[in-house]
Amino acid sequence: MNRVVVLGRLVLEDGVEPGRVEVEADRIVAVEPDAAGAAGPFVAPGFVDLHVHGWGGYDAMGPEAALDGMSRALLRGGVTSFLPTAMTAPLDELASFATRVRRWSAVTPIDGAQPLGFNLEGPFLSVAKRGAQNVAFIRAPEDVAVTDLEPLVDGLRVATVAPEVPGALDLIRWLRERGVAPSLGHSEASAPEAFAGYDAGAVGTTHLFNGMSGVDHHAPGLATAALARDDIFVELIADGHHVDRALWPIIFRAKPTGRVILISDAVWLAGTDNRRGQLGGLEVTVEDGRCTLASDGRLASSLIALGDAVRNVVAAGIDLPVAVAAASRNPLAMLGVHDRGRLAPGQRADLVELDDGLGIRRVMRAGRWFETTSPHTRASQEA
Repeated sequence: MNRVVVLGRLVLEDGVEPGRVEVEADRIVAVEPDAAGAAGPFVAPGFVDLHVHGWGGYDAMGPEAALDGMSRALLRGGVTSFLPTAMTAPLDELASFATRVRRWSAVTPIDGAQPLGFNLEGPFLSVAKRGAQNVAFIRAPEDVAVTDLEPLVDGLRVATVAPEVPGALDLIRWLRERGVAPSLGHSEASAPEAFAGYDAGAVGTTHLFNGMSGVDHHAPGLATAALARDDIFVELIADGHHVDRALWPIIFRAKPTGRVILISDAVWLAGTDNRRGQLGGLEVTVEDGRCTLASDGRLASSLIALGDAVRNVVAAGIDLPVAVAAASRNPLAMLGVHDRGRLAPGQRADLVELDDGLGIRRVMRAGRWFETTSPHTRASQEA
């Protein structure tokens, strides 16, 4: 069996060291110090995007051919595993989406990022904090029968719920009992209502600060509760538009190591030259790296690649191993996936090589290299 040796500056859990990673078939078999690696690229675990609606002109809620295109486009940007993420939609459309992803997951392209299931951002959200989600499709959990939810459970890994809406706590418990990771978001919850959602079984927080009640010294909300709970994961869109860069170091200091997750929240317009389109039936426009609702200018998801999110937070002062973990090991930990995300023997050989500017050089998925150029223009992604 051929052994592949990857030399470089290894991004390990506790630092960056020159070394080599040895790969056989689809597994890492050895990780050793090697001074020759000091002249090589950074070598990190492959990135994992838990919250991505599309990329490169391909929509996660489109046909299986679109999922093929999306996974290939993501891999070219360093993402080796991901969750296709649905926008808020009628329950029958979400059931169809779930069926497509399950069917497609059995035949995914080898030259694409691997799905780990799927993510539902809605429909159990606060109308007041809906953001770019279509209000026509938002539902209260108490109004939906369990039988209508059963078709969604197989393969569902993450689901966003506003904890204050009627029936939400029962829904959170029901999801957690079935192995789903509930994530609080699109919510105007008070801090006590948010704590109740976490106590009911929610483990994540959907795009921290965006679409939620915030940090107010007289009326703390969901963002406050998420930062206060050491056991809770928080997602961060690090594009400079959704959350001001001055807050990024505060988030990483407030949360324990391993609890910040970088996401793209990208949509199908990302990585394309398109300037207008639709998301969940709503018209959106693109200008200066921002995707916004045509109706009122509200932000509507993002256009950033996960690799650029890593580069951005490092530029903001976050150590490279911490930033890489937020885009690899941490999202996997929230899902309970432990066979990848680290440079260690026995791990799946999903790797990404980064140049000195942290641009993507090439990507290894399951022991096979794929040459790549980033499918986006960095200048348009920087605030």
